[in-house]
Amino acid sequence: MIRDPDAETALLSALPRFKRLMGLDLGTKTIGIAISDVERRIASPLETLRRVKFGPDAAALLALCQKQDIGALILGLPLNMDGTSGPRVQATEAFARNLAKLTDLPILFQDERLSTAAVTRTLLEADASRARRAELVDKMAAAYLLQAFIDRTGQAARAIQPL
Repeated sequence: MIRDPDAETALLSALPRFKRLMGLDLGTKTIGIAISDVERRIASPLETLRRVKFGPDAAALLALCQKQDIGALILGLPLNMDGTSGPRVQATEAFARNLAKLTDLPILFQDERLSTAAVTRTLLEADASRARRAELVDKMAAAYLLQAFIDRTGQAARAIQPL
């Protein structure tokens, strides 16, 4: 688990070319999942995983990582609006610690404040029904936070550098 910007930069520069990033919006009932393209330019919603227990949730996530050729996991960090950590941050960090024991994939964090609100607003503007919003919001929030991570870290520029 990496929250230090210098360590994050070093790790990202060492990622193999064409490995995708996976964004996770960890909720209490669901996990929104998004992936990047192989050049790490664009994040796209993938699916929403209904949470059961940690073991089955982790197994499903790691199977998806293998299937999608993932190079790193980006977890949304639900900081309070003033930037402080609360119970949801602690739960996310505990999930990351437990997941790190099961995989060698690097786990990084991205501030996810207002991501769900921004996605919900977009869906409302698109006149999506309540049921459709409920179906889409988690995976779209994961894509939103993953795109923010890609833009913040310059992953697109790094991914296309020659060998």
